Amino acid sequence: MNTPIEQLIKQFNMIPHPEGGFFVETYRSELLVADSQKCLATVIYFLLPSGKKSSWHRITTDEFWFYHGGSPIIVHEITPDGAYKNTVVGMDVSKGQQPQYLVPGGAIFGASVLEENNYSLVSCVVTPGFDFEDFELFKKEELVEQFPQLVTEIEQLF
Repeated sequence: MNTPIEQLIKQFNMIPHPEGGFFVETYRSELLVADSQKCLATVIYFLLPSGKKSSWHRITTDEFWFYHGGSPIIVHEITPDGAYKNTVVGMDVSKGQQPQYLVPGGAIFGASVLEENNYSLVSCVVTPGFDFEDFELFKKEELVEQFPQLVTEIEQLF
């Protein structure tokens, strides 16, 4: 019998993402940003099972996260000034969760699932559109050297 995670991966033809979890691109704009070869926007479904991490990474453009189902997801961020923050993307607004969240371009971020034995399904909209040449995946040592005050926070996604 297929688990809900296996069903979603199969239903949406998802593949493993280099940062962790699974994804499928569902939209890539044919419009280009002026004076650029970058498309206007891209959209993916992103699925992260409990116990797995979306490792620390950075992209150059803005990324919106939209919650769909399963467990709420925690977006962990290191801001450009070296501060750590996390935001729970989910539907329980009475607990401070946000149904959508913007990670600004240039931020270092990753994610983890709030609840055990579950998964998170979100959509991510990147504008201008996502390109793997704009994607930077970090090693633990790099981040600890750059942000020694955040060792505990950094270790959450390794």
